Amino acid sequence: MVQVELKRIIITETSDQQVIFLKEVTGDRAFPIVIGSTEAFAIDRRLKGQPTPRPQTHELLSAVIEKLDAKLERILINDLQDSTFFARLVIRHSNGKTVEVDSRPSDAIALGVANNVPIFVADHILDDVGS
Repeated sequence: MVQVELKRIIITETSDQQVIFLKEVTGDRAFPIVIGSTEAFAIDRRLKGQPTPRPQTHELLSAVIEKLDAKLERILINDLQDSTFFARLVIRHSNGKTVEVDSRPSDAIALGVANNVPIFVADHILDDVGS
């Protein structure tokens, strides 16, 4: 696994599909992921520090994790099949046990940005799509 960071969001208001770019923290490879408008706007708002009057989905999930006495530890983008990325949330309970939960990368990244957690990508994905 290679740690990456969110480098850029491209929001096109006339399209339902938006693009985020992830880049290696200690390297030069980067790649785009196409995401939905809702997730792109949520990520963008969080990065700009713009609050919402009511919790968004990723904020709700963050609150649920916290209330269950757990913490989001990291995001894993672990697979790519037929141009579709797959991700996992790694959540650590206060007793030390970790669980992994399947997620869309866009939701995982929105949650990760909200909680300032690291994002990792499988080496084989970067080998396939990293430029």
